[in-house]
Amino acid sequence: MFKTLSRGLVVAGLMLAGVGVAQAETRIQGGGASFPAPLYAKWTAAFNEANKNVGVTVDYQQSGSGAGIKGLTDRTLDFAGSDAPLTDAQEKALPATALHIPSVAGPEVMIYNVAEIKGQLTLDGATVANIFLGKITKWDDAAIKKLNPNIALPSKDIVVVHRADGSGTTYIFTNYLAKVSADWKDTVGNGASVKWPTGQGGKGNPGVADVVKRVDGAIGYVEYAYAKSNQLAYAAQVNKAGKTVTASIEGVEAAAAESLKELPADLKISITDAPGDASYPICGFTYLLVYQDLGYFKDKTKAEWLVKYIDWCVTDGQALAKDVGYAKLPADVAKKVDEKIRSIKFDGQDLMK
Repeated sequence: MFKTLSRGLVVAGLMLAGVGVAQAETRIQGGGASFPAPLYAKWTAAFNEANKNVGVTVDYQQSGSGAGIKGLTDRTLDFAGSDAPLTDAQEKALPATALHIPSVAGPEVMIYNVAEIKGQLTLDGATVANIFLGKITKWDDAAIKKLNPNIALPSKDIVVVHRADGSGTTYIFTNYLAKVSADWKDTVGNGASVKWPTGQGGKGNPGVADVVKRVDGAIGYVEYAYAKSNQLAYAAQVNKAGKTVTASIEGVEAAAAESLKELPADLKISITDAPGDASYPICGFTYLLVYQDLGYFKDKTKAEWLVKYIDWCVTDGQALAKDVGYAKLPADVAKKVDEKIRSIKFDGQDLMK
């Protein structure tokens, strides 16, 4: 694999690798998923700092997985971030074959704003599904009381908040709900965009969080790193084994270990509602989506830099994941990811030597 930061990206090393450094600045544009955005911001900053003297800049704009997939499809983005794997219809709409490259995994949390609740709330899958189905409408509902016998719950309306945009965060969340609730699976289903039975929308994690913070009685879902960095109250979850767990990197790693007995060739992976006492139930991998042949760039140097960036993210960049709230790639997944990256070409020629 390329080890760009560990090698320091010295000019001599680049010339040996066949990458010209006397050309105009190379700019690589990515965008999409907000779920991994805190980490991707650190990745691009670190990569750009290491390469500031050799004329390459990577930019990533969080706009939601749906927007990222659209940008990949119409090729206004050089790569996309998505927490939702491409559907068959989305893959058919692409002008060429694209690869799913898992970058990290992370948890999602149920954030809430109920002034009367002291201490951390506990929820389970069936209860969350019924809240978002509009079947549980009060905070002192019997199902919530049963899970929280030591918390005084008010007779207050629940205000459901969901994503308004096409979102991989929504994909992971609804993937979980479809596993724990037959009613949800049959009436709403799993997708980056769904027809919500109730509630109001917010754009991106910031939009959902803003509504929850402003509205007393609100509940919504965001990725853990966002909740953590913004000091938002979030619930513990009862997992498939019946254990109460809080969101953590270790919980995601446990879920991945339990779920990844066999890896699909396309690396489209689901780790929600995993078995095991330690598994955190609402979590998933996020993907970097890139075309398998980058010849359409008409610029081999740019293609080489994009591959170098992706390769750095899944190798040296993994060291930054834990501090931001994400789980690095398991060893077996990392091996398959390496194979995927090595399959990226430029007009049929290998880009990784």
